[in-house]
Amino acid sequence: MDPENESPSDGPEDAGTSTPETAEPPVPSDQADGTSAPTVAEEAGGGEGASAPAPAEEAPILPPQEIRAVLEALIFASPQPLTSREINSVMQGVPRSAWLEALAEIKADYARDGRGLNVVEVAGGYQITTRPEYNDWVRQLLDPKPTTRLSIQALETLAVIAYKQPVTQPEVIELRGVKSGGVVKTLLEKRLIKIVGRKEVVGRPILYGTTKYFLLHFGLKDLSELPKIEEFAEVLGEEVDVEGLKKAIEAPRPVEIPLSDEETAASDAAAAEEGQPAESGEPAEGEAS
Repeated sequence: MDPENESPSDGPEDAGTSTPETAEPPVPSDQADGTSAPTVAEEAGGGEGASAPAPAEEAPILPPQEIRAVLEALIFASPQPLTSREINSVMQGVPRSAWLEALAEIKADYARDGRGLNVVEVAGGYQITTRPEYNDWVRQLLDPKPTTRLSIQALETLAVIAYKQPVTQPEVIELRGVKSGGVVKTLLEKRLIKIVGRKEVVGRPILYGTTKYFLLHFGLKDLSELPKIEEFAEVLGEEVDVEGLKKAIEAPRPVEIPLSDEETAASDAAAAEEGQPAESGEPAEGEAS
């Protein structure tokens, strides 16, 4: 055969023209010893021996500005002075120090000049009230009828009960030297005083004390805030007998004969049969104060 007519493809297959095989990727140097590459999960988790990442620190339940807003809303919405216990119950998870700080800021804000409201601590709680200097205007809106004022005798009896409580009606009569049966009834009806029990002496007379409404009416936090009788007489706004009241309040209580054990037992039995009088002059739940 003529060598010039030979086709190039007729040559032997191993003549240096073999089909190229697929190239394998180079093995990384750190795997040359046969160890396997870490998985994506292991890389994200830091390897098998790495501990789980610590959870993020828990944020406060409310930011300070929102604590203040919530507290202001609660005080405004509460029909009665909002107590610390009620605040803690509603704002669970908010530290007491946090809402006390917010309360101080609210008080300072309301104390600014030009405000018609203020935040006061009264009757064991916190309340948003109108400023006293605007009471006449508010009264014209809410109750344009003239209010029924207590008589001088009623105011003086109320003062004696407030400063000497618990006190019996005979003690009030003895201290003031005037009959006070009708006056005590009036004060009970106006919820300024209430029955707090019976005195363990002959006759077991009823004991009287002031109510929560009394604290609200005169803007007192508690009875420890009762001012001197001269100042209280000014608060009453009437021509009360200040000197007479001072003598009555500073005078010792009338001497009364205590009950013997037999009389106490007999009195208790009689009271159980007849039924004790109601011992609270507080308004019922839902009743306007």
